[in-house]
Amino acid sequence: MITIDDQAALSGVDEDFTTLYRDGTVGRKGVFARDWVERLHDDMLTAFWAAIQRPRGTVARGRRRWYVEVHPEQISGFVDLISQPWIGTLSEQVLGPEYRFVEIGFDVPFQGATDQPWHRDFASPPETYRDHRLTSLAFNVTGVDVAPDMGPFEIAPGTQWEEGRDWDHGMFPPKAEWPRFAELGVRKYPQMGDVSARTALTVHRGTLHASPIARPVLILGVVAGAYVNPDEHDLRLTPAFADSLRPEIRDRLLYRTEDELVPIVQRHDIEGLVMGAD
Repeated sequence: MITIDDQAALSGVDEDFTTLYRDGTVGRKGVFARDWVERLHDDMLTAFWAAIQRPRGTVARGRRRWYVEVHPEQISGFVDLISQPWIGTLSEQVLGPEYRFVEIGFDVPFQGATDQPWHRDFASPPETYRDHRLTSLAFNVTGVDVAPDMGPFEIAPGTQWEEGRDWDHGMFPPKAEWPRFAELGVRKYPQMGDVSARTALTVHRGTLHASPIARPVLILGVVAGAYVNPDEHDLRLTPAFADSLRPEIRDRLLYRTEDELVPIVQRHDIEGLVMGAD
């Protein structure tokens, strides 16, 4: 099910750490087996079709593009994901030994999704733009083999250290700066089984999606222990599921237990993404 073992995860993590700090993103090939990813793909699309029918079940991220936060128990491979050695090793290397998994969801563009504006996912804190220290990571797992017509993710390496305090909401650089990011931009074409880690502060965008094949990508949010905030993010587990987890895994989660998991009411749309790049 998992194709990279502990030894392989440890062997290159120092280099991955260096790459992540330099570029704002780093990837590993073949972390998961394809049959594992096929189940993940089905879990994501099942969750999407349920969520899109509910008021505030999804968050718009532009034309024909949505984000859906889910409960861990909606992802059949959740335990495999959070116990994967490369993910854990890199999280500890970057965020320290008290890191916590705080959110799981997925982004999915469909045919007709347009270029997003260049953006980061939240305003940069002083710890990052001033001290060059990362306090959170997002791990991404593609549900499909990404082809050029599938609106590949595009990222401008090295831009995670830019202050951006004069950008709209600290997230959206003015259009006059877009050519600079486009010149830096690198499009990513991960294949099923690959995993990437990035800071959401590196300027990026989703691109034009012409393919009839949807491109769901799982997003696992991790935060340094000193910066966890349950008012912003936490996971919800049933007591039985929480009790089924090994203590060393359960202790990595920022969570609360609920006897019955109700569908998540998503946070508000981000206006800058809903308006798009036009």
